[in-house]
Amino acid sequence: MNLLFRILVTSILVLIISYFFPSIAHVAGVKSAIIVAIVLGLLNVFVKPIFVFFTFPITVFSLGLFLLIINAGMIALCANLVDGFVVKGFFGALLFSIILSLSQSVVYKLAGENK
Repeated sequence: MNLLFRILVTSILVLIISYFFPSIAHVAGVKSAIIVAIVLGLLNVFVKPIFVFFTFPITVFSLGLFLLIINAGMIALCANLVDGFVVKGFFGALLFSIILSLSQSVVYKLAGENK
């Protein structure tokens, strides 16, 4: 139930962000948003830890700010993998990842979910 809730929240937030910020990202529809949520979750589970491990010295040196770059890379990679999801440029991916992370935190906090 927790996994389905997170996929549903993420897909809704992806749709909302793409609606309010069309200059950053475009999602073709609900089906694409659900696929984006699933692919993004899989990337965050399997690929992101590898990037975090290999870039640990840079992350420490930048006081953790390099994790924003890794998150933007996950969004850009997801945009390359999913048809119907387009993110415009690296800074678009960076802004999209920041907005998505902040909005997920707010929704999970309001819903009582532990992140």
